[in-house]
Order: sequence, then structure tokens, then C-alpha cells
Amino acid sequence: MPRVRVDAIDLYVEERGAGFPILGIHGTPSSAVMWESAAAMLAQHGRAITYDRRGFLRSGLPAASRSVDLGDHVDDAHALLALLGATPAIVIGRSTGGLVALEFARAHPSAVRALVLLEPAVFTIDPEVEAWAGGLRRRTADAAAEDPDGAAEAVLRLWLGDAMWESLPGELQAMFARTSPGVRAELDGDGLDLSARPRRYTDDEYAAVTMPALIVAADESPEPLRRVAERLAERLPGARLARVGGGHLIDPAGPEVLRFVDEHLVGRPVTR
Repeated sequence: MPRVRVDAIDLYVEERGAGFPILGIHGTPSSAVMWESAAAMLAQHGRAITYDRRGFLRSGLPAASRSVDLGDHVDDAHALLALLGATPAIVIGRSTGGLVALEFARAHPSAVRALVLLEPAVFTIDPEVEAWAGGLRRRTADAAAEDPDGAAEAVLRLWLGDAMWESLPGELQAMFARTSPGVRAELDGDGLDLSARPRRYTDDEYAAVTMPALIVAADESPEPLRRVAERLAERLPGARLARVGGGHLIDPAGPEVLRFVDEHLVGRPVTR
């Protein structure tokens, strides 16, 4: 079981394929388990790197800390790629992972060749979406306080609907349940979509993220999630928007993503 030591914690990491690095950052709650088939496909195009973010499933949390901030996830991703000698990379983030990917690109632009953001959880970009997310965050925090082991289930039920949770096979429900420590740590942290103080970007900060970016929205996702993708595509100078079928768990190796990845591999021309 491959592990990398980063900032006094062990991160679970998987690598597949060879060539130009492609980093996958999962959402909340989730783990690299949910990226296995996508990672196998991405490995046919480059060096696919996926990992469990700190606190989720097979990656640890510092013994002295109960909280995780957006900056912690960004630092982990940066340190991980540096240790693996995998920069610059194409970075793909889904949901909360998309927020981490965006902040990573803003903080470390030289480490990112191109961005793929699958309905990123940048809820502060739109006042109505921010209000919607704030209400759900409070309900999630209340549910997690009442049943700490059910924190991950509460996120999926409240944010994506009971039907989504109940459609999952039992083994996936059990896997998600094991990510509850990561969910609780983010609820207590800063800067994330589950945080009481989510990251708020200025127009100048959006404008500074200039590398090529593909932002993907799904037709059957909740309307606020689709709106965030549309707003972000308008704000990032190098971005274009793609729409796909299905719901919020957008395939990180869907046809639109693979075309974008191939377009921006080293040695191929970068077009905007």
C-alpha cells in the first residue's frame, strides 16, 4: 500500500502509467477509491496520480489537530507532487477537490500546466449559491454533531439527495462512512465549502489563474452547482465550459476531459 509522508502525516497515493503527470483530487466525502476506473483511463494518457486527501479513508490526520483547512490540502498536493518529481502537472479536481485544485493553481501556478474543474465547490462566487450552501453547511454540522460517524452520509444526503445515497451499493456506503473523520475535520476548518468561513476570491485572484482550464457542469446536478461552473468559466481568463449528462459525480476521465488532457500534454500546442 503506497504511502508518502507529508507534514507529519501519511498520505495514501496511487500511481498508474507514465509520462506527463496528471493529478486527481477527490471531493468531500470521497477517496481515491472513487477514481480507480478514471485513473486507469487517465494512465493511458500520462502518469496518473491519485491520493486520499488528509483525513479521508487511508490517509491520516495529525494527532494534535481536529481541523483541516483549505491551505492544508493545498500544501499536501504541492508537497506530494514535489516529492514525486511530478511538476508541472495537469490537475483535475471534482467538487471540493475542484476548490482545492483552484487554490493550488492560484498559490503555485508554476506547478500546474492546466486545470480541469468538475463542478468545483467555489460557492462564494454567487450570492444566491453562497446562501444555499450556507444553509446546507449548518444542517450538515448539526447532523455531524448528533451522529459523528454519519457525517459523510449527511453530506451526500443533504447536498445531493436521499436518492443518490440510497442508490449506492452497500460497500460504497461503508467506504463513504469511513471518510467521516475527514468531513468533521473540514467542518471545523477554514476556507473549504464545509467551513464556516469558506474561501472568498477577489476578481483579481480569479484573473490571476491564467493557465488553460476546462470547467465541467452536469445536466442533472443541483442548479446551484451548475451555476458555479458557469460563473467560474466567466471569471478565469483561460477557461472554457463543457456540459455533460448525468449528475454531480462527473467522470474525471470522460471524453471531454480526455480531449483536454491530450491537448495540454507537454509537447502539444496550448490553445485558448
